[in-house]
Amino acid sequence: MSALIWDKSDERFYQTGIDNVALYVKGTPDPADATTDYLTGVAWSGVSSIAESPSGAESNKIYADNIEYLNLISAEELGLTITAYDYPDEFEQCDGTATPEGVAGLKIGQQPRKSFGLAYRTRIGSNEDGDSHGYRIHIVYNCKAAPSERTYNTVNESPEAIEFSWSITTTKEKFSTYAPVVNLTIDSRKFTTTQQQANLQELCETLWGRDASAQGVTPAVTALTPKLPKPAEVLRILSQTGG
Repeated sequence: MSALIWDKSDERFYQTGIDNVALYVKGTPDPADATTDYLTGVAWSGVSSIAESPSGAESNKIYADNIEYLNLISAEELGLTITAYDYPDEFEQCDGTATPEGVAGLKIGQQPRKSFGLAYRTRIGSNEDGDSHGYRIHIVYNCKAAPSERTYNTVNESPEAIEFSWSITTTKEKFSTYAPVVNLTIDSRKFTTTQQQANLQELCETLWGRDASAQGVTPAVTALTPKLPKPAEVLRILSQTGG
């Protein structure tokens, strides 16, 4: 085994940026589709940051016989903070706002808040490729938004756009033989074979949708509606071996 080498020119990586944020409100989708519990995804433009705040996993030591007998670890949780300059209309029901039928311009606050899911992408950069070396897809399930403060300032000589912020709590989702999870992360750099890259492309099109090919183009490509698959479905898509 050779000695360790630090800071090799082709192994200097970093993460930056956030894009392709999609919102999936929890609801009652097509009963024939058992792979999701969420409605059709919508694009969330204007997101400036999503901060992930893990908590829990704290040590609780138990002593007996004058020694440390056990070291119990509490359950791990995940919270988020979303900041954005705008949000889609579909998010209003997740933020406690209702719109009466037939009166689109009226917003009623302090209403029950719906759960939602998120999918977004962050860039992976390198010393040689810049920001285009790769990306990570982040999927978060069972989110609930807390009320947030909003400050409306007068226009002055240094105008600024209002930046909204929400604190998000999460609830874990069942995941077959694994422990329940809140979030999944997919690293594009690990998908190197033709089949693996096809699987990754299928997941991206599942999350963000796909346009149909133009009429007369061969082979024909059908449109896909964006949806948030359950963890087991994500695993199935990414572990396909062909066929």
